[in-house]
Amino acid sequence: MKEFVGKSVLITGGSSGIGLALACRLAGRQAHICILARDPVKLETAVREIQAQCISNTQIIQGLQADVSNRTEVQTILFNWMETSGVPDMVINSAGTARPGEFEGVTLDDFDQMMAINFMGTVNVTHALLPAMLQRKSGHIVNISSLVGFLGMYGYTAYASSKFAIRGFTDSLRAEVKTKGIDLSIVFPTDTDTPQLAEENKLKPPILFAIDEAAPPMSAGAVADSIIRGIRKRRYVITPGISSWLFFHLSNLLGVLTYPVVDWIVADARKKVERNQARYTHQNKIDPN
Repeated sequence: MKEFVGKSVLITGGSSGIGLALACRLAGRQAHICILARDPVKLETAVREIQAQCISNTQIIQGLQADVSNRTEVQTILFNWMETSGVPDMVINSAGTARPGEFEGVTLDDFDQMMAINFMGTVNVTHALLPAMLQRKSGHIVNISSLVGFLGMYGYTAYASSKFAIRGFTDSLRAEVKTKGIDLSIVFPTDTDTPQLAEENKLKPPILFAIDEAAPPMSAGAVADSIIRGIRKRRYVITPGISSWLFFHLSNLLGVLTYPVVDWIVADARKKVERNQARYTHQNKIDPN
């Protein structure tokens, strides 16, 4: 995959999950990797893990500690980083958080946090780096949304809102910069087996558990592989996994007819929970036996 050799890639949320999987795979394709994350301990551990995947001693692997929701912090750190490392060839906005729950149980602070990290985090990083990429007239920005970023689902009022916002932002930005040398991609992954999903599972309402059991989560590595294939083909929309691909195309083909499908999925899940409430609690999902 020669297109990644020697390329500089910045990945937010790169200390775990999809971001870390992407960093490791791109390091194995001779890219220079810089990951940005909040936790210094996880950041240091992830840098070592990425370094272990390098195949050339000329590759540069770096870690930056920052909170993507802090606009001033992001600008300062990224401006300083570009002064020494140059303008990145690719930016992957993977930092994110989720707190599922039925609307009446989700606080306004939860909404604020998810919008601040998932949406404004993506905007903050892009706003800091895009001008330099435009000046150079090249670059690729990849924004990670979610399956619920185009199809709202039970238990995700706050999370889906932040991921829908990423789609609106990315669609609009694409229209502005596609003729200026900048490629964009938006990714709609389904549930992915990451530490974040493990935390989500502690909070999922039973009906959401019942919905999710029909589609086991993808591995972070499989999602990363799908994203890399999409990047190589310069695809704008990247849909890892059959569920994401199917629902994305159904929602676009069927339009408003998609909503009865969602209603049926929720109704079916509700019946399952009514028949066996205990099966769909967090405790029993951890050890169903």
